[in-house]
Amino acid sequence: MNGYIAQGIGFVAVAFFILSYQMKSNRLLFLFQLIGCSIFAIQFGILGAYTGALSLLINILRNILLLKVNVWTWVKSKKIMIGILALLAAFTIWTWDGWISLLPFASVGVTTVGYWTDNAQKIRLSQLIGSPCTLFYDVLIHSWGGMLSESITLVSIIISIIRFGWKNLNDDRFKSTVDSAA
Repeated sequence: MNGYIAQGIGFVAVAFFILSYQMKSNRLLFLFQLIGCSIFAIQFGILGAYTGALSLLINILRNILLLKVNVWTWVKSKKIMIGILALLAAFTIWTWDGWISLLPFASVGVTTVGYWTDNAQKIRLSQLIGSPCTLFYDVLIHSWGGMLSESITLVSIIISIIRFGWKNLNDDRFKSTVDSAA
């Protein structure tokens, strides 16, 4: 496949990540990230970055589960979170490509723990830790859309913190479990 087409696929995903951090509810944040992850998983597979592609599939699974937390109450169990982390570890080992494989593992691992808190402040903090790992991975695998997305994600997270206020992100109105939207 033409390298430019592969790179173009990544740019489509960028739009979803730009919008995700401007969502007031965690549920909408998860939905927009699910779509963006799906598109980037395709791009990473095309680029031969299999650890990153499978890590994104873990993100997709995680976000689907978290979108259904009001219906499937068992989802918020720490056992489910640990299961997701174990699956992430198994996929990382299966697709091991040297130390570079630790970058998507660290990013998805820290954000999964953050997302399980259902606390908008901790979710954004986990992304401030995970995004640089993903950005470095994107640089190494030459994902132009990924580099742009993670750079914009970092800026977007900061904007959301300024927009909503760091302390306000601890407020219950930002929790997905009390959100009826989406």
